[in-house]
Amino acid sequence: MSIAGFIFWAIIAITIAYVIAIYNGLVTLKHNVSKAWANIDVLLKQRHDELPKLVETCKQYMRFEQETLEKVMKARSSVASAQQQGDMAALGQAEGTLRLGLGSLFAVAEAYPDLKADETFQHLQARITGLENTIADRREFYNESVNVNNVRIEQFPDVIIARFFNFKPHALLEFTDQEKSDVNVAQLFNS
Repeated sequence: MSIAGFIFWAIIAITIAYVIAIYNGLVTLKHNVSKAWANIDVLLKQRHDELPKLVETCKQYMRFEQETLEKVMKARSSVASAQQQGDMAALGQAEGTLRLGLGSLFAVAEAYPDLKADETFQHLQARITGLENTIADRREFYNESVNVNNVRIEQFPDVIIARFFNFKPHALLEFTDQEKSDVNVAQLFNS
């Protein structure tokens, strides 16, 4: 084999190796986004499961604060609905509303010394506060993973490989303070 032939095959081999490296990097980023979302999903499910327990504990003490409880449960339902639909914009709005509602719930609890002192309430409040902090951390990690993925699939030469193999950008999980439309939560309060 001549030197020109050897150089030709070396260039082909290097090019193939480079394309494979780019492809594998893009696959890794895509799966990192999925993993980051799965982590958020688990925490949202945990919080979703814990909130009825907190509400039930609070209902025993807060007969006159039904509106606050209803807002929290509406927001909880909005989060669950947006989560199931994979609607990042709606999830962001519902999450913001839920965080505000939980803040109001904990503030109202200050007016009930027996509730504040109740061991179950304290445990649930600490659990939900811990989940809120962890969700915030995971949300930040998810958005960073999405950002890295989206930037990579737009950069040259990665964009060529990304388009060829149909890699898609992901939506950031953004949060606003706007409340979602009303959700029927009468069943939860009637149980």
